[in-house]
Amino acid sequence: MKSAVTLKIDPDELLLWIDDDLLAINKPPGLPTLPDGYDQTAPHVKGLLEGRYGPLWIVHRLDRDTSGVLALARNPATHRYLSLQFENRTAAKIYHALVSGSPPWEERRVALPLRPDADRQHRTLVDARQGKLAVTNLRVLERFGLFTLVEARPETGRAHQIRVHLASLGLAVVADGLYGSGAGVYLSQIKPRYKPSRTQAAPLLGRLGLHACALKIQHPDTGDLINLEAPYPKDFENTLRNLRKFRR
Repeated sequence: MKSAVTLKIDPDELLLWIDDDLLAINKPPGLPTLPDGYDQTAPHVKGLLEGRYGPLWIVHRLDRDTSGVLALARNPATHRYLSLQFENRTAAKIYHALVSGSPPWEERRVALPLRPDADRQHRTLVDARQGKLAVTNLRVLERFGLFTLVEARPETGRAHQIRVHLASLGLAVVADGLYGSGAGVYLSQIKPRYKPSRTQAAPLLGRLGLHACALKIQHPDTGDLINLEAPYPKDFENTLRNLRKFRR
């Protein structure tokens, strides 16, 4: 999957913002932010972009299969400036997650301490004794019967925070094999009187249903607040289109 997704990428098509200090992209799913610890030759954001735009500094990360807004610094001073915004929680992040199930609430604030790399699967787990403060604000955007589109606004930036907090409520992100069943979204689940072929059809969405929609930060040079927004990837958009069409 990695090569199929990443080798055909044109870096220019990912750009959301570029100037002398800051570069932001709409990261595609399947592309890790940094080199893979098990395969140093596999494509990654930093390597892909530096070949076109010169040295870059990672400010924050997105999981391999999470798509959306990713900001990078183009010099050390900008890296320090932006990193402080994330550390001081002044950078505002908005994610959209497609989850399995339908919550009994419209809005929910989750404040559960998290401990990263807590087991043999390197998962982040809720841990009241050794975990660090983690807060996520959730809001239902659309309901589709078996699935729900949820907005997540994390106040902190723990590893896998949104995925773990949603899973703690019984709402695993679709196709999340680490914190859920790993099951994707299939047309047979949502289309009435659907007759599948003898072979199992490919899922509408077979990878992690999590997208970083927006990031609001203060520009390191002008001091202006800039709002970086990333449209959904095609598979995510197509899945929502079908869910709306066959809404139950």
